[in-house]
Amino acid sequence: MKYKASINILLALLVAVILFHIAVIAKAIPYNIAWGGRLQNDREMYVFEAISILINLFLGLVLLMKASYIKFRFKNKAINIILWIFLALFVLNTVGNLFAKTNFERSFAVLTFVFAVLILRILKTKHINDAGEVA
Repeated sequence: MKYKASINILLALLVAVILFHIAVIAKAIPYNIAWGGRLQNDREMYVFEAISILINLFLGLVLLMKASYIKFRFKNKAINIILWIFLALFVLNTVGNLFAKTNFERSFAVLTFVFAVLILRILKTKHINDAGEVA
């Protein structure tokens, strides 16, 4: 799989995840099946979903920078550090999803594992960006 293909797949998955969280906020999907079945009320759901959407948007922004799809960029070292942090979070999230209370949430372990694998692939692939630097 090519470098940018990994990024593009992650970006598409992020859009799907953000749409899922929007569906939870809109109550099209009951919040008791999200967050490991631990949310107790609407207020908690709105806070957790808003934070999740912001984190996913931030990851999308970092991936857009990594792929040089946008001109505004953090330094490559900062982008890579952020992606390593996300890799660790997705590995931990995969483990957490395996122990969720609902089967629906447990099934997300596959998705978070795919995120981790794709991020690792991006981090381990040497890529020359548009500025001629190794990204």
